[in-house]
Amino acid sequence: MSAVNTKILAIIDDDRHLRESLQDLLETEGVKSNLYGSAEEFLAGNGHELVHCILADVRMTGMSGIELLRILRQKDGCPPILIMTSYTDNGMQATALRCGASAFLAKPIDSRQLMACIEKATS
Repeated sequence: MSAVNTKILAIIDDDRHLRESLQDLLETEGVKSNLYGSAEEFLAGNGHELVHCILADVRMTGMSGIELLRILRQKDGCPPILIMTSYTDNGMQATALRCGASAFLAKPIDSRQLMACIEKATS
């Protein structure tokens, strides 16, 4: 068992099916997750105070994952943030990493890569 097995991850994506699929995947790895349908929902509930790591989509209805990243990085005790997107390009990746993302993941998410990023970000 690895240290990540005691962690709680926030999954923020406006695609309910993807959120639930990622939650199922993480559960098989022993990682608990809280699901949020938007960045606004996550911020309204002070979700960053409840989790050890955040996985957020770039393109969502309302606030983008990059905007969320910029807001959260200003908060004390902000957990590591992993950014995911279906629309990968070097510019977007550079922006996410420059804004403080711990990792940039392309959809469809590779489960081994995701778990490795969570391990690295939370260790």
